[in-house]
Amino acid sequence: MTARRRVLIVDDEKSQRDLLEGFLQSLGLETAAAASGEQALAELRSAAFGLVLLDVRLPGMSGLEALPEIHAIAPELPVLLITAYGELRQAVAAVKSGAVDYLVKPVDLDELEAVIADTLGTEAEDRKGPEWPLADLPEGLILESPAMRHVAETVAVVARSNVPVLVMGESGTGKEVVAQLLHRWSERSSGPLVAANCAGLSETLIESELFGHTKGAFTGAAEARQGLFRAADGGTLFLDEIGELPLHLQPKLLRAIETGKITPVGADAPIDVDARLVAATNQDLGEAVEAGRFRDDLYYRINVIELVVPPLSERRDDVVPLAHRFALEFSAVPVRFSPQAVQTLLAYAWPGNVRELRNAIQRACLLSRGDVIMPDHLPPRIAGLAGPVPAARGEGRLSQVERATILATLAECGGNRTIAAKKLGISRRTLIYKLRAIEADDG
Repeated sequence: MTARRRVLIVDDEKSQRDLLEGFLQSLGLETAAAASGEQALAELRSAAFGLVLLDVRLPGMSGLEALPEIHAIAPELPVLLITAYGELRQAVAAVKSGAVDYLVKPVDLDELEAVIADTLGTEAEDRKGPEWPLADLPEGLILESPAMRHVAETVAVVARSNVPVLVMGESGTGKEVVAQLLHRWSERSSGPLVAANCAGLSETLIESELFGHTKGAFTGAAEARQGLFRAADGGTLFLDEIGELPLHLQPKLLRAIETGKITPVGADAPIDVDARLVAATNQDLGEAVEAGRFRDDLYYRINVIELVVPPLSERRDDVVPLAHRFALEFSAVPVRFSPQAVQTLLAYAWPGNVRELRNAIQRACLLSRGDVIMPDHLPPRIAGLAGPVPAARGEGRLSQVERATILATLAECGGNRTIAAKKLGISRRTLIYKLRAIEADDG
Protein backbone atom coordinates (compact mmCIF):
# COMPACT_ATOMS: atom_id res chain seq x y z
CA MET A 1 0.00 0.00 0.00
CA THR A 2 1.37 3.43 -0.93
CA ALA A 3 2.26 6.03 1.69
CA ARG A 4 -0.60 8.20 0.38
CA ARG A 5 -3.09 5.69 1.77
CA ARG A 6 -1.43 5.41 5.18
CA VAL A 7 -2.91 7.47 8.04
CA LEU A 8 -1.34 8.26 11.41
CA ILE A 9 -3.85 8.61 14.27
CA VAL A 10 -2.62 10.64 17.26
CA ASP A 11 -4.84 10.42 20.35
CA ASP A 12 -4.06 9.65 23.96
CA GLU A 13 -7.24 7.58 24.50
CA LYS A 14 -6.83 4.00 23.33
CA SER A 15 -10.56 3.46 22.79
CA GLN A 16 -10.68 6.49 20.49
CA ARG A 17 -7.61 5.29 18.57
CA ASP A 18 -9.17 1.85 18.16
CA LEU A 19 -12.42 3.37 16.92
CA LEU A 20 -10.72 5.58 14.32
CA GLU A 21 -8.39 2.78 13.21
CA GLY A 22 -11.31 0.42 12.67
CA PHE A 23 -13.22 3.03 10.69
CA LEU A 24 -10.28 4.02 8.49
CA GLN A 25 -9.42 0.40 7.81
CA SER A 26 -13.03 -0.13 6.67
CA LEU A 27 -12.29 2.59 4.08
CA GLY A 28 -9.41 0.50 2.74
CA LEU A 29 -6.70 2.59 4.40
CA GLU A 30 -3.63 1.48 6.35
CA THR A 31 -3.24 2.97 9.83
CA ALA A 32 -0.69 3.55 12.55
CA ALA A 33 -1.36 5.04 15.97
CA ALA A 34 0.45 7.24 18.48
CA ALA A 35 -0.59 8.15 22.02
CA SER A 36 1.35 11.43 22.23
CA GLY A 37 2.84 14.18 20.11
CA GLU A 38 6.35 12.91 20.83
CA GLN A 39 5.43 9.38 19.70
CA ALA A 40 3.79 10.81 16.57
CA LEU A 41 7.01 12.62 15.60
CA ALA A 42 8.95 9.39 16.03
CA GLU A 43 6.49 7.57 13.74
CA LEU A 44 6.82 10.29 11.10
CA ARG A 45 10.60 10.05 11.15
CA SER A 46 10.46 6.31 10.52
CA ALA A 47 7.69 6.04 7.88
CA ALA A 48 5.83 8.06 5.26
CA PHE A 49 2.13 8.89 5.63
CA GLY A 50 -0.58 10.48 3.52
CA LEU A 51 -2.51 12.09 6.39
CA VAL A 52 -2.31 12.71 10.14
CA LEU A 53 -5.37 12.82 12.40
CA LEU A 54 -4.16 14.90 15.34
CA ASP A 55 -6.05 15.40 18.61
CA VAL A 56 -5.52 18.91 19.98
CA ARG A 57 -5.49 17.84 23.63
CA LEU A 58 -2.56 15.50 24.32
CA PRO A 59 -0.37 14.83 27.37
CA GLY A 60 3.00 16.57 27.25
CA MET A 61 3.31 18.15 23.82
CA SER A 62 -0.15 19.28 22.71
CA GLY A 63 -1.44 18.78 19.20
CA LEU A 64 -1.01 22.48 18.46
CA GLU A 65 2.61 22.32 19.64
CA ALA A 66 3.20 19.20 17.57
CA LEU A 67 1.80 20.75 14.37
CA PRO A 68 4.88 22.84 13.40
CA GLU A 69 7.16 19.94 14.34
CA ILE A 70 5.20 17.68 12.00
CA HIS A 71 5.54 20.18 9.17
CA ALA A 72 9.27 20.44 9.84
CA ILE A 73 9.56 16.69 9.22
CA ALA A 74 7.06 16.49 6.32
CA PRO A 75 6.20 19.98 5.00
CA GLU A 76 3.54 18.79 2.53
CA LEU A 77 1.85 16.27 4.84
CA PRO A 78 -1.83 17.20 5.45
CA VAL A 79 -2.89 17.31 9.10
CA LEU A 80 -6.53 17.06 10.19
CA LEU A 81 -7.16 18.35 13.72
CA ILE A 82 -9.69 16.79 16.09
CA THR A 83 -10.82 19.28 18.67
CA ALA A 84 -13.31 19.83 21.47
CA TYR A 85 -15.90 22.55 21.04
CA GLY A 86 -14.15 24.83 23.52
CA GLU A 87 -10.93 24.75 21.48
CA LEU A 88 -12.49 25.98 18.23
CA ARG A 89 -10.62 29.29 18.20
CA GLN A 90 -7.31 27.48 18.54
CA ALA A 91 -8.29 25.03 15.82
CA VAL A 92 -9.18 27.81 13.40
CA ALA A 93 -5.84 29.49 14.10
CA ALA A 94 -4.09 26.16 13.50
CA VAL A 95 -5.79 25.77 10.12
CA LYS A 96 -4.37 29.15 9.16
CA SER A 97 -0.98 27.82 10.27
CA GLY A 98 -1.07 24.78 8.06
CA ALA A 99 -3.67 22.24 9.25
CA VAL A 100 -5.82 21.13 6.33
CA ASP A 101 -9.08 21.19 8.34
CA TYR A 102 -10.55 20.36 11.74
CA LEU A 103 -13.38 18.21 13.08
CA VAL A 104 -15.23 18.91 16.31
CA LYS A 105 -15.89 16.14 18.83
CA PRO A 106 -17.96 14.04 18.75
CA VAL A 107 -16.43 13.08 15.43
CA ASP A 108 -19.05 12.52 12.75
CA LEU A 109 -17.79 9.51 10.81
CA ASP A 110 -19.59 10.61 7.63
CA GLU A 111 -17.86 14.00 7.79
CA LEU A 112 -14.52 12.33 8.52
CA GLU A 113 -14.96 10.09 5.49
CA ALA A 114 -15.75 13.11 3.31
CA VAL A 115 -12.66 15.03 4.49
CA ILE A 116 -10.45 12.00 3.94
CA ALA A 117 -11.87 11.51 0.46
CA ASP A 118 -11.21 15.16 -0.36
CA THR A 119 -7.70 15.07 1.10
CA LEU A 120 -6.47 11.70 -0.15
CA GLY A 121 -8.61 11.44 -3.26
CA THR A 122 -10.04 8.07 -2.20
CA GLU A 123 -13.00 6.80 -4.17
CA ALA A 124 -16.16 5.08 -2.95
CA GLU A 125 -15.08 1.76 -4.49
CA ASP A 126 -11.99 1.79 -2.25
CA ARG A 127 -14.20 1.20 0.76
CA LYS A 128 -14.15 -2.30 2.14
CA GLY A 129 -17.21 -1.74 4.25
CA PRO A 130 -17.65 -3.12 7.76
CA GLU A 131 -18.19 -6.81 8.21
CA TRP A 132 -21.51 -7.00 10.02
CA PRO A 133 -23.58 -10.19 10.23
CA LEU A 134 -26.95 -9.59 8.59
CA ALA A 135 -28.26 -12.81 10.06
CA ASP A 136 -27.41 -11.69 13.61
CA LEU A 137 -29.89 -8.88 14.13
CA PRO A 138 -32.03 -8.12 17.19
CA GLU A 139 -35.72 -8.75 16.83
CA GLY A 140 -37.49 -5.72 15.42
CA LEU A 141 -34.57 -4.28 13.49
CA ILE A 142 -35.38 -3.79 9.80
CA LEU A 143 -32.69 -2.64 7.39
CA GLU A 144 -34.54 -2.13 4.12
CA SER A 145 -33.99 1.64 3.98
CA PRO A 146 -30.62 3.22 3.13
CA ALA A 147 -30.92 5.32 6.30
CA MET A 148 -31.10 2.31 8.63
CA ARG A 149 -28.47 0.37 6.72
CA HIS A 150 -26.15 3.31 7.23
CA VAL A 151 -26.89 3.28 10.97
CA ALA A 152 -26.08 -0.44 11.11
CA GLU A 153 -22.83 0.05 9.18
CA THR A 154 -21.77 2.75 11.63
CA VAL A 155 -22.71 0.51 14.58
CA ALA A 156 -20.53 -2.25 13.14
CA VAL A 157 -17.50 0.05 13.25
CA VAL A 158 -18.27 1.63 16.62
CA ALA A 159 -19.15 -1.65 18.36
CA ARG A 160 -15.55 -2.87 18.23
CA SER A 161 -14.29 -0.13 20.53
CA ASN A 162 -15.12 0.67 24.15
CA VAL A 163 -15.87 4.37 23.66
CA PRO A 164 -19.13 5.69 25.13
CA VAL A 165 -21.89 6.12 22.56
CA LEU A 166 -24.82 8.55 22.58
CA VAL A 167 -27.84 7.35 20.61
CA MET A 168 -30.06 10.21 19.47
CA GLY A 169 -33.51 10.06 17.96
CA GLU A 170 -37.16 10.86 18.36
CA SER A 171 -39.27 8.90 20.82
CA GLY A 172 -40.26 5.51 19.43
CA THR A 173 -37.56 5.21 16.75
CA GLY A 174 -35.90 2.17 18.31
CA LYS A 175 -32.88 3.55 20.17
CA GLU A 176 -32.80 0.56 22.53
CA VAL A 177 -32.70 -1.80 19.55
CA VAL A 178 -29.60 0.05 18.33
CA ALA A 179 -28.07 -0.33 21.79
CA GLN A 180 -28.75 -4.07 21.60
CA LEU A 181 -26.98 -4.18 18.25
CA LEU A 182 -23.96 -2.30 19.65
CA HIS A 183 -23.71 -4.88 22.44
CA ARG A 184 -24.31 -7.88 20.18
CA TRP A 185 -21.55 -6.92 17.76
CA SER A 186 -19.05 -5.91 20.45
CA GLU A 187 -16.39 -8.00 22.16
CA ARG A 188 -18.60 -7.74 25.26
CA SER A 189 -21.43 -9.74 23.69
CA SER A 190 -20.90 -12.65 26.08
CA GLY A 191 -21.40 -10.29 29.03
CA PRO A 192 -24.66 -8.77 30.26
CA LEU A 193 -26.62 -5.98 28.61
CA VAL A 194 -28.34 -4.02 31.39
CA ALA A 195 -30.91 -1.40 30.40
CA ALA A 196 -32.58 1.28 32.51
CA ASN A 197 -34.67 4.37 31.83
CA CYS A 198 -33.42 7.33 33.86
CA ALA A 199 -36.85 8.95 33.69
CA GLY A 200 -38.39 5.88 35.30
CA LEU A 201 -36.02 5.65 38.26
CA SER A 202 -37.08 7.10 41.60
CA GLU A 203 -35.22 10.37 42.18
CA THR A 204 -34.70 9.49 45.83
CA LEU A 205 -33.24 6.06 45.04
CA ILE A 206 -31.56 6.64 41.67
CA GLU A 207 -28.04 6.79 43.17
CA SER A 208 -28.63 3.42 44.78
CA GLU A 209 -30.10 2.07 41.54
CA LEU A 210 -26.99 3.09 39.58
CA PHE A 211 -24.18 2.46 42.04
CA GLY A 212 -25.73 0.11 44.63
CA HIS A 213 -25.75 0.42 48.40
CA THR A 214 -24.54 -1.38 51.49
CA LYS A 215 -26.81 -2.98 54.03
CA GLY A 216 -28.13 -0.34 56.41
CA ALA A 217 -26.89 2.56 54.25
CA PHE A 218 -30.24 4.32 54.71
CA THR A 219 -33.67 3.66 56.18
CA GLY A 220 -35.18 0.64 54.40
CA ALA A 221 -31.84 -0.71 53.12
CA ALA A 222 -32.33 -4.11 54.75
CA GLU A 223 -30.09 -5.83 52.18
CA ALA A 224 -27.10 -4.77 50.12
CA ARG A 225 -27.78 -3.93 46.45
CA GLN A 226 -25.21 -4.22 43.65
CA GLY A 227 -26.69 -1.55 41.36
CA LEU A 228 -26.80 -1.26 37.58
CA PHE A 229 -23.10 -0.64 37.01
CA ARG A 230 -22.04 -3.81 38.79
CA ALA A 231 -24.85 -5.77 37.15
CA ALA A 232 -23.40 -4.70 33.77
CA ASP A 233 -19.79 -5.56 34.73
CA GLY A 234 -18.06 -7.11 31.72
CA GLY A 235 -20.86 -5.99 29.43
CA THR A 236 -22.85 -2.92 28.44
CA LEU A 237 -24.94 -0.48 30.46
CA PHE A 238 -27.68 1.23 28.46
CA LEU A 239 -29.12 4.35 30.09
CA ASP A 240 -32.14 5.65 28.21
CA GLU A 241 -33.38 9.23 28.68
CA ILE A 242 -29.98 10.25 30.02
CA GLY A 243 -31.13 13.88 29.97
CA GLU A 244 -33.39 13.12 32.94
CA LEU A 245 -30.47 12.19 35.20
CA PRO A 246 -30.52 14.56 38.23
CA LEU A 247 -27.81 17.20 38.10
CA HIS A 248 -26.32 16.23 41.47
CA LEU A 249 -25.61 12.67 40.24
CA GLN A 250 -23.99 13.65 36.98
CA PRO A 251 -20.49 14.14 38.48
CA LYS A 252 -20.67 10.62 39.94
CA LEU A 253 -21.61 9.17 36.56
CA LEU A 254 -18.76 11.08 34.94
CA ARG A 255 -16.31 9.76 37.52
CA ALA A 256 -17.53 6.19 36.97
CA ILE A 257 -16.97 6.49 33.21
CA GLU A 258 -13.54 8.09 33.52
CA THR A 259 -12.09 5.96 36.32
CA GLY A 260 -13.98 2.68 36.05
CA LYS A 261 -14.76 2.93 39.76
CA ILE A 262 -18.00 3.42 41.68
CA THR A 263 -18.73 3.96 45.36
CA PRO A 264 -21.97 2.35 46.56
CA VAL A 265 -24.11 4.39 48.92
CA GLY A 266 -22.81 3.77 52.45
CA ALA A 267 -19.50 2.25 51.27
CA ASP A 268 -16.11 3.54 52.43
CA ALA A 269 -14.08 2.53 49.38
CA PRO A 270 -14.66 2.52 45.61
CA ILE A 271 -15.22 -0.67 43.63
CA ASP A 272 -13.81 -1.43 40.18
CA VAL A 273 -16.36 -1.91 37.39
CA ASP A 274 -15.92 -2.60 33.69
CA ALA A 275 -19.07 -1.58 31.84
CA ARG A 276 -19.33 0.20 28.51
CA LEU A 277 -21.85 3.03 28.61
CA VAL A 278 -24.40 3.53 25.86
CA ALA A 279 -26.73 6.46 26.56
CA ALA A 280 -29.81 7.59 24.66
CA THR A 281 -32.02 10.65 24.56
CA ASN A 282 -34.66 12.39 22.47
CA GLN A 283 -33.62 15.74 23.94
CA ASP A 284 -31.16 18.30 22.61
CA LEU A 285 -28.47 17.85 25.25
CA GLY A 286 -26.57 20.82 23.85
CA GLU A 287 -29.49 23.05 24.80
CA ALA A 288 -29.70 21.34 28.19
CA VAL A 289 -26.02 22.18 28.78
CA GLU A 290 -26.61 25.83 27.90
CA ALA A 291 -29.63 25.90 30.23
CA GLY A 292 -27.59 24.45 33.09
CA ARG A 293 -29.60 21.20 33.29
CA PHE A 294 -26.79 18.98 32.06
CA ARG A 295 -23.06 19.18 32.78
CA ASP A 296 -20.91 19.99 29.77
CA ASP A 297 -18.07 17.70 30.89
CA LEU A 298 -20.45 14.73 31.13
CA TYR A 299 -22.04 15.64 27.78
CA TYR A 300 -18.70 15.59 25.96
CA ARG A 301 -17.67 12.41 27.75
CA ILE A 302 -20.75 10.36 26.79
CA ASN A 303 -20.87 11.89 23.32
CA VAL A 304 -17.61 10.51 21.95
CA ILE A 305 -19.66 8.98 19.16
CA GLU A 306 -23.16 10.11 18.28
CA LEU A 307 -25.52 7.74 16.49
CA VAL A 308 -28.71 9.26 15.10
CA VAL A 309 -31.65 6.89 14.57
CA PRO A 310 -33.77 8.47 11.81
CA PRO A 311 -37.53 8.88 12.25
CA LEU A 312 -39.79 6.47 10.38
CA SER A 313 -40.69 9.26 7.94
CA GLU A 314 -37.07 9.12 6.72
CA ARG A 315 -37.05 5.31 6.42
CA ARG A 316 -40.21 4.72 4.43
CA ASP A 317 -38.77 1.55 2.91
CA ASP A 318 -38.92 0.03 6.40
CA VAL A 319 -42.63 0.67 7.00
CA VAL A 320 -44.15 -2.35 5.23
CA PRO A 321 -41.46 -4.87 6.36
CA LEU A 322 -41.95 -3.67 9.94
CA ALA A 323 -45.71 -4.02 9.57
CA HIS A 324 -45.31 -7.61 8.41
CA ARG A 325 -42.99 -8.38 11.33
CA PHE A 326 -45.46 -6.98 13.84
CA ALA A 327 -48.35 -8.85 12.19
CA LEU A 328 -46.47 -12.11 12.72
CA GLU A 329 -46.04 -11.15 16.36
CA PHE A 330 -49.69 -10.31 17.04
CA SER A 331 -51.70 -12.62 14.78
CA ALA A 332 -52.39 -16.26 15.57
CA VAL A 333 -52.69 -17.01 11.83
CA PRO A 334 -50.69 -15.70 8.83
CA VAL A 335 -52.10 -12.40 7.57
CA ARG A 336 -51.49 -10.19 4.57
CA PHE A 337 -52.11 -6.52 3.87
CA SER A 338 -54.45 -5.41 1.12
CA PRO A 339 -52.96 -3.03 -1.48
CA GLN A 340 -55.09 -0.25 -0.01
CA ALA A 341 -53.76 -0.99 3.48
CA VAL A 342 -50.18 -0.88 2.18
CA GLN A 343 -50.89 2.48 0.51
CA THR A 344 -52.39 3.75 3.75
CA LEU A 345 -49.36 2.69 5.77
CA LEU A 346 -47.00 4.39 3.32
CA ALA A 347 -49.03 7.60 3.13
CA TYR A 348 -49.07 8.23 6.88
CA ALA A 349 -46.33 10.38 8.45
CA TRP A 350 -45.88 8.21 11.60
CA PRO A 351 -45.11 10.95 14.13
CA GLY A 352 -44.94 8.25 16.82
CA ASN A 353 -42.42 6.32 14.73
CA VAL A 354 -41.94 2.54 15.09
CA ARG A 355 -43.79 2.43 18.40
CA GLU A 356 -46.90 3.96 16.80
CA LEU A 357 -46.68 1.53 13.86
CA ARG A 358 -46.44 -1.43 16.21
CA ASN A 359 -49.53 -0.31 18.14
CA ALA A 360 -51.44 0.24 14.89
CA ILE A 361 -50.65 -3.27 13.64
CA GLN A 362 -51.60 -4.78 16.98
CA ARG A 363 -55.01 -3.10 16.69
CA ALA A 364 -55.42 -4.21 13.07
CA CYS A 365 -54.67 -7.84 13.94
CA LEU A 366 -57.30 -7.78 16.68
CA LEU A 367 -59.97 -6.32 14.39
CA SER A 368 -59.30 -8.14 11.12
CA ARG A 369 -60.87 -11.50 12.15
CA GLY A 370 -59.45 -12.99 8.97
CA ASP A 371 -56.21 -13.21 7.05
CA VAL A 372 -56.37 -9.82 5.31
CA ILE A 373 -55.78 -6.44 6.96
CA MET A 374 -57.79 -3.63 5.38
CA PRO A 375 -57.46 0.16 5.87
CA ASP A 376 -60.48 0.27 8.20
CA HIS A 377 -58.70 -2.11 10.58
CA LEU A 378 -56.11 0.59 11.21
CA PRO A 379 -56.65 3.47 13.67
CA PRO A 380 -58.94 6.19 12.24
CA ARG A 381 -56.23 8.84 12.20
CA ILE A 382 -54.22 6.55 9.91
CA ALA A 383 -57.02 5.00 7.85
CA GLY A 384 -58.32 8.38 6.72
CA LEU A 385 -55.06 9.36 5.07
CA ALA A 386 -54.77 6.93 2.16
CA GLY A 387 -53.59 8.65 -1.00
CA PRO A 388 -50.45 9.21 -3.05
CA VAL A 389 -47.30 8.07 -1.33
CA PRO A 390 -45.07 11.03 -0.49
CA ALA A 391 -41.35 10.80 -1.11
CA ALA A 392 -39.41 10.10 2.06
CA ARG A 393 -37.20 12.88 3.28
CA GLY A 394 -33.60 12.18 2.33
CA GLU A 395 -34.49 9.25 0.03
CA GLY A 396 -35.58 8.82 -3.55
CA ARG A 397 -35.05 11.08 -6.57
CA LEU A 398 -34.65 14.79 -6.04
CA SER A 399 -36.23 17.49 -8.17
CA GLN A 400 -33.91 19.51 -10.41
CA VAL A 401 -34.56 22.60 -8.29
CA GLU A 402 -33.69 20.84 -5.02
CA ARG A 403 -30.64 19.23 -6.60
CA ALA A 404 -29.38 22.57 -7.95
CA THR A 405 -30.00 24.31 -4.61
CA ILE A 406 -28.08 21.67 -2.65
CA LEU A 407 -25.09 21.70 -5.00
CA ALA A 408 -24.98 25.50 -5.17
CA THR A 409 -25.15 25.83 -1.37
CA LEU A 410 -22.45 23.19 -0.90
CA ALA A 411 -20.19 25.03 -3.36
CA GLU A 412 -20.90 28.33 -1.62
CA CYS A 413 -19.82 26.77 1.69
CA GLY A 414 -16.60 25.41 0.23
CA GLY A 415 -17.81 21.83 0.49
CA ASN A 416 -18.43 22.04 4.25
CA ARG A 417 -21.48 19.83 4.78
CA THR A 418 -22.17 21.06 8.30
CA ILE A 419 -22.43 24.71 7.26
CA ALA A 420 -24.36 23.82 4.09
CA ALA A 421 -26.91 21.81 6.07
CA LYS A 422 -27.49 24.75 8.40
CA LYS A 423 -28.03 27.10 5.47
CA LEU A 424 -30.45 24.64 3.88
CA GLY A 425 -32.35 24.19 7.15
CA ILE A 426 -31.86 20.41 7.29
CA SER A 427 -29.76 18.08 9.42
CA ARG A 428 -26.27 17.17 8.27
CA ARG A 429 -27.28 13.53 8.03
CA THR A 430 -30.27 14.36 5.81
CA LEU A 431 -27.93 16.36 3.57
CA ILE A 432 -25.65 13.34 3.29
CA TYR A 433 -28.59 11.14 2.24
CA LYS A 434 -29.58 13.68 -0.40
CA LEU A 435 -26.02 13.88 -1.73
CA ARG A 436 -25.97 10.10 -2.02
CA ALA A 437 -29.24 10.27 -3.97
CA ILE A 438 -27.63 12.81 -6.32
CA GLU A 439 -24.58 10.54 -6.76
CA ALA A 440 -26.87 7.58 -7.47
CA ASP A 441 -28.76 9.59 -10.12
CA ASP A 442 -25.48 10.56 -11.74
CA GLY A 443 -24.63 6.88 -11.99
